[in-house]
Amino acid sequence: MKLFYTDHFELPLPDGHRFPMSKYRLLRDRIVKSDKHLNDVLLVPPAATKFQLGLAHDPNYVERVFTGNLTTHEIKRIGFPWSDKMVERSCRSSGATLMASRAAITESISVNLAGGTHHAMHDAGEGYCVFNDSAVTIKTLRYEGVISTALVVDCDVHQGNGTAQILCKDPYTFTFSIHGEKNFPLRKHPGSLDIELPDGTRDDDYLDALRNGLEQCFLHGPFDLMIYLAGADPYEHDRLGRLSLTKPGLLARDKLVFEFAQRTKTPIAVAMAGGYAPSVEDIVDIHAATIAAASDYHFAAQKAAIE
Repeated sequence: MKLFYTDHFELPLPDGHRFPMSKYRLLRDRIVKSDKHLNDVLLVPPAATKFQLGLAHDPNYVERVFTGNLTTHEIKRIGFPWSDKMVERSCRSSGATLMASRAAITESISVNLAGGTHHAMHDAGEGYCVFNDSAVTIKTLRYEGVISTALVVDCDVHQGNGTAQILCKDPYTFTFSIHGEKNFPLRKHPGSLDIELPDGTRDDDYLDALRNGLEQCFLHGPFDLMIYLAGADPYEHDRLGRLSLTKPGLLARDKLVFEFAQRTKTPIAVAMAGGYAPSVEDIVDIHAATIAAASDYHFAAQKAAIE
């Protein structure tokens, strides 16, 4: 399985910033040291180009990001201080989901060890998201004629408002977000399907709701590509989550999504999305479990193809 990483393109943050940037490096370290991933390949993606970004975003916004001409309000809305390194990292993260999707189309599944920047809108960044990697990927692959239809399954605890806003008028893309009802963003942009969950939702109720949502997605398929946002922030101890899933519950969530992909024969690109537990090791545990399950899925899919 191909794994695309960007953690060495560092985004400098001030001391005390609450975004856990170290999780990406720690996640790659965990994978490198794990016997589970001996047959997996770690790759550095090319950066998404201005043209590719402009397929999903206002080219004027893209240009102002590149040149550092964002307003103070826009920078505050993004949540990261502007720098050349921020631009590079954001472009690489979108490039990673694009490359993971290309790999998934031929190999069933692939993973971006970052990504899931679902709050970035057509003409603005938001919530630690500068460019929307899912939208950029779908728009690029459709422009190239690689895909016609696409599905976004967003299991981050926060609604994928940017993804919904960019793709809402696209009749060939179905966006499904399952998230906390009372959580950020305050203004939620309706997607194709939104399932809102009350604070404190636990494993069984979450999995029932996800299963129901995936069945509704099935009715709108088939899809040439699925992008899965495997957020770690529905975790019961997440600082920004407000749901109460356990680590086994989150792994069951991943397997449910992978089973859906298998049943519908849909290539699946996985992005990590959010995670804000007080212990960064808990975040890494959750993401690493997702990637291990993806590797198992890849192995089974390749074995089945040979047989």
